[in-house]
Amino acid sequence: MDWLERMNSVMEYIEANLDEDISYEKIAQLACCSTYHFQRMFPFITGITLSEYIRRRRLTLAAFELQTTKAKVIDVAVKYGYDSPEAFARAFKNLHGVMPVSARDTGVSLKAYPRMSFHISIKGDVEMEYRIEPRGSFELFGVYGVMSQSMEAAFREVPQFRKQCDDDGSVDVLNGTLGRFSDTNLHAALFDHTKESFKYMVGYHLPKGLEIPERFTTLSIPASTWAIFPEPQCDLQKLWRRIYAEWFPTSDYEQVEGPCLEMYYGMVVNTTGEIWIPVRKK
Repeated sequence: MDWLERMNSVMEYIEANLDEDISYEKIAQLACCSTYHFQRMFPFITGITLSEYIRRRRLTLAAFELQTTKAKVIDVAVKYGYDSPEAFARAFKNLHGVMPVSARDTGVSLKAYPRMSFHISIKGDVEMEYRIEPRGSFELFGVYGVMSQSMEAAFREVPQFRKQCDDDGSVDVLNGTLGRFSDTNLHAALFDHTKESFKYMVGYHLPKGLEIPERFTTLSIPASTWAIFPEPQCDLQKLWRRIYAEWFPTSDYEQVEGPCLEMYYGMVVNTTGEIWIPVRKK
């Protein structure tokens, strides 16, 4: 079974179980990868998190059911996984803009999110350079912010956070602590992923014996095998998408749990970059 078939089997499983508990472990089994890898991959390919996709589909079906049957709101809420009418009402209004009791009103406007499916798209006309390298453990230090797990939101939030680090002097202090020019590029780490968010650290390798100001946090990077993707033009947002949409589906590797790195080299006016992802062979 190829990648396309596996992804569509995942969608079929989700669709068949929207009114039941959905097992992320079963999803990963159908996709032939780890749960962690699938949850990291899904937002880059689709633009939304797996949990958000499931939430939208459930609330879409809930709206249809309220419109076309005489089912009670409490029964529909329980059917689609909500513990209370209040929680269901909040989620329903956030998506549809109206309360569940208004779903049957004449002329009411609701939103329908269709079932997702995967189709063949001709890609690969632009080569991707990569290398696989084992590295020992090391530490980073820097400042971090909490970003949305949704890649569309994260692609807005990360540049805003990096600008904040410039504006509040964090970058200057980091480079000063390292004894470097203030416009020298720093690296970044993406870590502590949950279903809704992750942490993004702007920082650098921590030299042994270096004392750092209290405003900074340290992050331990375990020994890993890394898939490393260079990007001379430093368009890392585009590269992130290509890695998950093009490289992982056709490679013999999957992502393992642990921090990912965005490595920026050179001075601000002349920047190159790389993405580092911890991987293992399937």
